[in-house]
Amino acid sequence: MSTSPDVPVQAAHAPVDPAHPAEPHRRIRALYTERTVTVYQAYSPALGVPAARDGRFPAAWKRERMTWIKPSFLWMMYRCGWGTKADQETVLAVEIGRDGFDWALGNACLSHFDADEHADRGVWRRELKRSPARVQWDPERDLWLRALPYRSLQLGLAGEASRRYADEWTLGITDVTPLAQEVRALVRAGETAAAAALLPEERPYPAPEGTPGLGRVS
Repeated sequence: MSTSPDVPVQAAHAPVDPAHPAEPHRRIRALYTERTVTVYQAYSPALGVPAARDGRFPAAWKRERMTWIKPSFLWMMYRCGWGTKADQETVLAVEIGRDGFDWALGNACLSHFDADEHADRGVWRRELKRSPARVQWDPERDLWLRALPYRSLQLGLAGEASRRYADEWTLGITDVTPLAQEVRALVRAGETAAAAALLPEERPYPAPEGTPGLGRVS
């Protein structure tokens, strides 16, 4: 039975990404400059279109709710189905200040209990309750949105972090839905080299000391 190339495939062994043949198990990969880092989110057109048009999140964007940002473009494509899932039709590239991004990482807690990071579940629950950000490590994806054998960051922002993300850290918002559609079309046509050439240049990000799940940062 044939499968669509943009549908996740469950394989006996995770595929190897030739662009990253020797990746550590967890790493932040992102498009970034000296001042900014780009993260991705997907919204309904009612929210996404005015956000991209005005370069900031509209008043309708709920600042009291947790929001998840993803530095990995392909992980975002996996999450939103290349912008085809309901209420995720508008894919946004949000450029935020690195100082804000690093603040969130430095004030984050893992979204799940990890005995290597926490003395016990009670300690983790107390830390989770008071932390304005949450770190989650999810399998990175290849062009076919299959899971790779290493993980990338998903960062949840709540309370103070969510408000600061929307109103202080965000420096620009771009609608990259056309890019998502173009990459998907090239993958479906078997033109993987051309598709890969369009991807954002995501490099290892110098995470601050103490980023949850990374251990000691050299």
